[in-house]
Amino acid sequence: MARKTQAQPPQEEKAAVVSSPPEVSGGIASITTALRYALGAPGIARGASTLARLNQFEGFDCPGCAWPDPDNERSVNEYCENGAKAIAEEATTKRVTPDFFRQWSVEQLSRQSDHWLGQQGRLTHPMLLQENADHYEPIAWKDAFQLIAARLNALSNPNEAIFYTSGRTSNEAAFLYQLFVREFGTNNLPDCSNMCHESSGVALKQSIGVGKGTVKLSDFDLADAIFVIGQNPGTNHPRMLTTLQRAARRGATIISVNPLSEAGLSRFKHPREVLHLLGSGTRIASHFVRVRLSGDLAFFRGVCKVLLEDEARNPGAVLAHGFVRDHTHGFEAFRAMADATPWNDIVEQSGVSREEIARIAQLVKNSKAMISCWAMGLTQQKDAVATIQEIVHMHLLRGQIGRPGAGVCPVRGHSNVQGDRTMGISERMSDSFLDSLQSAFGFAPPRTHGYDVVGSIRAMERGEAKVFFAMGGNFLSATPDTERTAAALQKCTLTVHVSTKLNRSHLVAGKSALILPCLGRTDRDLQKSGAQFVTVENSMGIVHASQGKLVPPWPELPSEPAIVAQLAQATLGSRSKVDWLHLVEDYDRIRDLISRIVPGCDDMNRKVRKPGGFYLPNAAREGKFITETGKANFIPGALQPRKLNAGQFLLTTIRSHDQFNTTIYGLDDRYRGIHGGRRVVFLNEDDMREHGWNRGEKLDITSHFAGPGGEEQRVARNFLAVAYDIPRRCAAAYFPEANVLVPLDSVAKTSNTPTSKAILVTFSRASVQ
Repeated sequence: MARKTQAQPPQEEKAAVVSSPPEVSGGIASITTALRYALGAPGIARGASTLARLNQFEGFDCPGCAWPDPDNERSVNEYCENGAKAIAEEATTKRVTPDFFRQWSVEQLSRQSDHWLGQQGRLTHPMLLQENADHYEPIAWKDAFQLIAARLNALSNPNEAIFYTSGRTSNEAAFLYQLFVREFGTNNLPDCSNMCHESSGVALKQSIGVGKGTVKLSDFDLADAIFVIGQNPGTNHPRMLTTLQRAARRGATIISVNPLSEAGLSRFKHPREVLHLLGSGTRIASHFVRVRLSGDLAFFRGVCKVLLEDEARNPGAVLAHGFVRDHTHGFEAFRAMADATPWNDIVEQSGVSREEIARIAQLVKNSKAMISCWAMGLTQQKDAVATIQEIVHMHLLRGQIGRPGAGVCPVRGHSNVQGDRTMGISERMSDSFLDSLQSAFGFAPPRTHGYDVVGSIRAMERGEAKVFFAMGGNFLSATPDTERTAAALQKCTLTVHVSTKLNRSHLVAGKSALILPCLGRTDRDLQKSGAQFVTVENSMGIVHASQGKLVPPWPELPSEPAIVAQLAQATLGSRSKVDWLHLVEDYDRIRDLISRIVPGCDDMNRKVRKPGGFYLPNAAREGKFITETGKANFIPGALQPRKLNAGQFLLTTIRSHDQFNTTIYGLDDRYRGIHGGRRVVFLNEDDMREHGWNRGEKLDITSHFAGPGGEEQRVARNFLAVAYDIPRRCAAAYFPEANVLVPLDSVAKTSNTPTSKAILVTFSRASVQ
């Protein structure tokens, strides 16, 4: 009998209260909020001591975003408001013990909000949900590993297992994990990158030969123009505002290209600057381009077209001819494509006037050192890869890459999501990486590409994948098409989640399920040789150490590397030549192996012990482009027409300010004027007036997708209509509440990333107001 668990977050009993958004971010409100969280759940002494070690040379890396720390020095308070919230979540003194699971059935838990689930505390014991059971029950660690091993070894093919990874996982755990999975016999290693910056990796690899950004933090001190595209730093990467504030104060021009108005890019009061807390704050962006959803490609095509037209009128005065000639390939084809793109199409699709595009192009033309940053506002569009490549084209035309103060900067949203990929967490690693594994470990890694996230859901849905193992994360709430994903997971014979906190993925489970609790970033990690540290990689390719000091929530709580090692030992046994348990006695042994396999990590144990760690090599940063042509590539592509029928909108999913990915810290979104609720939809006030929708009225949202069997519709109900500064016929709502609207089969071209920033929807009045 199937469990009647609820896949979607429940309806809210009280509607959110809406106020005017603030005009400035940071300031006293950030200080008081950070202290309220950090000193609340952990307690004053525990919270204060934990904050003191956050992002310090001898401390631990924030489990939040991947914005880098300064190379040479750290302030006493090297954290942001949302970093303090993340620490409060992990350092809480609350515990979820076996008694808790005896009290609550999975059905009862699934009717609670995601915020409530997270507030229950840290998990302490491995728990088993047996087939047809309603309650998790405790299981011994040894028995848990034997159960997983038995299920894995009983599969008819290793490809019937899927091994997911969250960006929280350390380099050491990720390396061991991919090694175990490949020796087991599959490349089914989907990860959260598949849902966020996969588009960045694909686009940049094709264009400049490296799937990462090309700038260092110090380059922001040299840039005179900085684009911030499809990104809300005030909420998602708050410490980035420190960098942008410093740039703005010395006169750099900052251009925001984003559909929504965001307080963090308007004005900023640095919480550390006590004398400025009562002032008006620093103006951050001087230009705000309100591009339509999915209009970024057209906008940047327009910018490039202006540059090319100006060059035609003033030969030799606009483009970096020497750079284009010597270091790029495909320029003539790109110029022809840009010339052939009608201005009417550019203006209509971008939602930006030709005059405004020309003004921004003038800034690009005048810039001597330009950086372009972006996040998931770009990467989760249908044409995400082409859009990112168009931004690269803008840089190539002006030679703005591979030199100080200039380059591209995809800003990652999780603290080690980039490091996991470096360590081999990917369904399609290069042959050279697999060759190195074979040479070092004496087994033949599989060469057939595995499933990414979307492919994994489809495989589970078809019954071709039977065991799902997640190293961190909240897979159900992070993925698109909530009900379809839930049904796919429930078809599995076994689902396993390595977690620190309770989440919805534990409740919508396979026929049987395991929760394996583990140490967090803040926790002390003691192994046989003594205290251990792990390493992570940030958005700018810096690998550095992270070491927690807190007493673990439970004495027997293992680390992620220890869980992987014990699972590998139980599953592979004598089939493996790797001494798994020996490796986790001292993590230096794991790093010695990484040094032999991962490019740029040679002598890792020595280099990572230097304060601040070390930079991984990045050829594009040095102006060398390791592509098939040996140069940076212009990759022209035509604009694809997009027509909305009467009553149709494009909707984007967004985070609230009290949220990190699927972790809900609270029910407020201070920077957008939302208090006490999350079930809201942001709409243009003129659209609301045209359709007769009132402020505070509840609307049902229906998404529309042309699937293989005809139009598919998905419905999310009872969203409070909020008037906001957003372009006409565009809308925004929080995830995971709106994930149910995202069709699994609606993905970005080439990268296969779900298009959560471009959902075709209509609205109707909710039956209950």
